[in-house]
Amino acid sequence: MQAALEEAQKAYDLKEVPIGAIVIKDGNIIGRGHNLKEMRKDPTAHAEIIALQQASAFLGNWRLSGCELYVTLEPCPMCAGAIQQARIERIFFGAYDEKAGCCGSLYNIPEDSRFNHQVEVIGGILEQQCSWILKDFFQHKRQK
Repeated sequence: MQAALEEAQKAYDLKEVPIGAIVIKDGNIIGRGHNLKEMRKDPTAHAEIIALQQASAFLGNWRLSGCELYVTLEPCPMCAGAIQQARIERIFFGAYDEKAGCCGSLYNIPEDSRFNHQVEVIGGILEQQCSWILKDFFQHKRQK
């Protein structure tokens, strides 16, 4: 999760919402991402999507079986669906997102047994640090 927090800091430094994600396979980071929605002017440029794209390019396959994703904030519906579609094994996330989280807060897309693939979800990893960077970012944004 520490590497995902480093990605979140990169987003923070770019004045993007500070969310970071990494994809791990066999103990190695094969994909990294941080939010780039503002810079790219792209609503799909979420940290998770970028990390999944890098991991897929690295493996030369859209199927990311045997991979784990670490992300600083509970994934939204778009990202939860992409993670499920990529066949990720496990999601570890930091802060819960009561307003848009779809890995347990509002809904649980990855673990829904009606889909052909389920993803194990573990939340609350380094939750305080993951929450703090978001709170700090939005506090500074409001002050301006």
